[in-house]
Amino acid sequence: MTALYNAEERTLRLAGGTMTCACFGRGERPMVLLPGLSLRPLAGSGLALAHGFRLFDRDFRVYALDRRSDLPEGTTLEDLAEHTAEAMALLGVPRAAVLGVSQGGMIAQYLALNHPERVERLVLAVTASRLNDTLRGVVGQWIAWAEAGDLDSFARDMPERLYSPAYARRWGWIFPAVMKLAKLDDTAHFLTLAKSILTLDCYDRLEEIACPALVLGGREDRVVTGRASEEIAEKLGCEIHMYEQLGHAAYEEAKDFKRRVADFLLRENAAR
Repeated sequence: MTALYNAEERTLRLAGGTMTCACFGRGERPMVLLPGLSLRPLAGSGLALAHGFRLFDRDFRVYALDRRSDLPEGTTLEDLAEHTAEAMALLGVPRAAVLGVSQGGMIAQYLALNHPERVERLVLAVTASRLNDTLRGVVGQWIAWAEAGDLDSFARDMPERLYSPAYARRWGWIFPAVMKLAKLDDTAHFLTLAKSILTLDCYDRLEEIACPALVLGGREDRVVTGRASEEIAEKLGCEIHMYEQLGHAAYEEAKDFKRRVADFLLRENAAR
């Protein structure tokens, strides 16, 4: 454990494999962070995550959970939610505020539906509750590139797919460098996770979620669409904020994203 941010990385032994957990923060309130789909594992990123979420350091103990290793073909989002619940039990976290981003938001919805006792408050960022043509097409293309081992196409597509034009022009050069660090050995795991997105179908159950919730979306989202965020909030009858000029990476680009999350989680009375 490092003194900085009280950060540590742990390997959890789940029933069917292991899971990396990056833990950080000095607060007493437990918070589970479920990041989005990635070619790179969470291991080794704990300190960087802790720095990025330093706003939460005083009030929260944050548990950032990766996906389980050794996933069988046919793994669903509901399966991933079950792994999350199992990990929380191993960590001794019976109940927590949950922030789910992109695919992590899909998992978070199933966690709140199937294990409501584990979710105190729920923040769903740039995510969806059911497939639409845009999401199905994007994920299908990612699957095709991964099956072909074509990381160059990922590198070209990601800046324009995720970020605003200004951000992509400024930082798009980083993606080819990052992709060079991705290992082709990781693509089987990535493929299983990407295909799990195609099992997304919880829209008709959203009214079962009773905990306070906040939805954060990007109007120009070219992965799940901005409309996907709006329909979740409509179904939940909860608070929503749409970033009008941003897309899927609003969680990175919006300077007030983490402040909005923290304010909601710390608010005494938050509406459903």
